[in-house]
Amino acid sequence: MSSPDPQVRAARNKSTSPPPRGPVVAVTGAASGVGALLTERLAASEEVKQVVAIDERRGECAEAEWHILDVRDPAIAERLRGADVVVHLALDLDLETDAAARTAYNVRGTQTVLTAAAAAGVHRVVLCTSTMVYGALPDNELPLSEDAELRATAEATGVGDLLEIERLARRAPRAHPGLNVTVVRPAVLVGGTDTALTRYFESPRLLVVAGSRPAWQFCHIDDLCSALEYAVLEKVDGELAVGCDGWLEQEEVEELSGIRRMELPSAVALGAAARLHRIGLTPSPAGDLAYTMYPWVVSGSRLHDAGWRPAYTNEEVLAQLLDEVSGRHTVAGRRLGRKDATAAGAAGATVALLGAAAVVRRARKARRRI
Repeated sequence: MSSPDPQVRAARNKSTSPPPRGPVVAVTGAASGVGALLTERLAASEEVKQVVAIDERRGECAEAEWHILDVRDPAIAERLRGADVVVHLALDLDLETDAAARTAYNVRGTQTVLTAAAAAGVHRVVLCTSTMVYGALPDNELPLSEDAELRATAEATGVGDLLEIERLARRAPRAHPGLNVTVVRPAVLVGGTDTALTRYFESPRLLVVAGSRPAWQFCHIDDLCSALEYAVLEKVDGELAVGCDGWLEQEEVEELSGIRRMELPSAVALGAAARLHRIGLTPSPAGDLAYTMYPWVVSGSRLHDAGWRPAYTNEEVLAQLLDEVSGRHTVAGRRLGRKDATAAGAAGATVALLGAAAVVRRARKARRRI
């Protein structure tokens, strides 16, 4: 009697093989950005039993079980029932979003997910913030320990929300015994992202504040997803920093990017940035400048000790970022059209000059009204 065709044997083996014994993982914010990439990654993993994808619209991962709802809706608890792990990635860090609306969404969403996860019997929640929560300060060590104090203030875009999420993460296990919370903090995230720090590289000149000591550490979005997968599979827990090994000095960034610097005194740069933001000309508050002035590099030792390694170097991620922002023109965090960018470049535009121009224009208008 002849043996069955190899394809038939493979199909039989596949149909009779037991399903994966790994966790059921729910991902919020699963339709775009980091959430979409992580959903695809987990759905393809043999170590994950099932992926439950939650967002306000359906994403492209056909292998996931989709639920369409707002993460602030308490009904999310029912959607999380049966999940072992929740990765909460439904955050709004858009520069153009109204700050109060952004905070209401981010904080309320995280509160709801943590409470719903506990009610649904989920044993682990993974949250994602940023190494920005450590703060960019002139006396920071290089690199910082992951256990370093979180010394950031709420003066930079979205950092106040991230600090509140960190506080919620620390309180959750006390409020909900049995619920474990892991916090993953990426460095400057690159890979289809748009932040005040990625826009820094869209400027005609790299603004350098006199006397400052910048140090740049990047994180590729693929490396963030692989670190999140480590947390999901409980290969590591606690508070984790993720990014490329080491850092780049400002001089190295300028050499690699080919973009020359524009150096300004601290009072001029910070004063002009605050003025521009106050009158609504730019989305970035003056607090964002600190992250281009002082170091906030973190070691990432916990992930390394667990066997994780970044797939990208700082040099490679910077090269990708420069590729992504090619053709875009930004001054003081505000995107310019092509004509504006040409005029700004020809005039040697800087934060200070734009700030002065804005003040002059407003003064002239005020005089005309008198």
